[in-house]
Amino acid sequence: MRVFHVHGDQFAELSAPPELVPAAGYLWIGVTRTEFEAKIATVQAALQRWTGGQLVDLHVSDLLNSQLPSNFDYTSLYDLLVFRRLVAGADSGSSAMTQIDTNPVGFAVFDRVLLTVHPADCLVREFFAGRLQQQQQPSGGDARGATRMPPNPADLALRMVNFMVDSYLELRRRLTKELDQLQRDLFGAGGGGYAAWQSVLDSRNNLHLLEDTCEDQRAAITEWIDAQDELPPATEPETMRERELLRVRSRDVQEHIERVLTHVRRLEAMAENAVQMHFSAQGHRTNEIMRTLTVLTAIFLPLNLLTGFFGMNFEGLPLIHSPRGFWIIFSVMLALGIGLSWFFWRKRLLTRDR
Repeated sequence: MRVFHVHGDQFAELSAPPELVPAAGYLWIGVTRTEFEAKIATVQAALQRWTGGQLVDLHVSDLLNSQLPSNFDYTSLYDLLVFRRLVAGADSGSSAMTQIDTNPVGFAVFDRVLLTVHPADCLVREFFAGRLQQQQQPSGGDARGATRMPPNPADLALRMVNFMVDSYLELRRRLTKELDQLQRDLFGAGGGGYAAWQSVLDSRNNLHLLEDTCEDQRAAITEWIDAQDELPPATEPETMRERELLRVRSRDVQEHIERVLTHVRRLEAMAENAVQMHFSAQGHRTNEIMRTLTVLTAIFLPLNLLTGFFGMNFEGLPLIHSPRGFWIIFSVMLALGIGLSWFFWRKRLLTRDR
């Protein structure tokens, strides 16, 4: 468990949870899911001292559930946001797309306390702890640095969510590149030599999973924005400004999610089109083969007719006893074959370019 105190342009990590919330600023408590499960009584007691209330049992179960989709809920004391972050998995092969996996990060946003519950391998907490440590300004320093420090727990939570969404944005280029390679493999296989259909199926399933994840994220952020709009009107200028900044940041996060979702759907359409185009190419190649076989059959059919006619065992057949009969029939068959071949070539039935 890591406890941080944010006040103005100052950011400090505390060695232990304080008895009371400091007079100025707010607290950020970052804890892993395993540690949260082991110290739930301690966390609940600390929240009771700091905020006058505790987490609802149902919300505790949500924070401990590693399979929970992104969602938003609220009480009179706090807002609860669960947002699934991206976990980059190992590639299953050179022709397969990156395996997509996600893990939930929970945010319990009080007025002056932010509780975040992370997976054990989550780097979000460490990243923001280091980033805010670098952004803080010394006493008497440049006041412009204070604009970069989150002014309240909700703003800090949205910054973390935005950071997680950016990882989805960075994933777009990799997925597009891998899908392009998959398409080249499909069409480079000629007409039937492509055997990695499991990779194609895995890629489509990954894109469907990513689309479902983004839709859950969009729904959660939309509910968050709606909850912010339902707050009582603020009278103090500073509170009004903070709420407006929260709305701006919330809309920015929502717009990023929309961009990811739009791109994922485009990739899904590209994958479906690639498969359909592959089968169309297969059908076109089959038609080319059948056309060639049909033309060859049309050429040799009259030749077979001639050989069958003069191959009958009758004494009265013309040219049957003539020493020139073979060469006459051979010349007719040769001329007939060349003529039919030229005819079909002129009709472009023996060429690929039609």
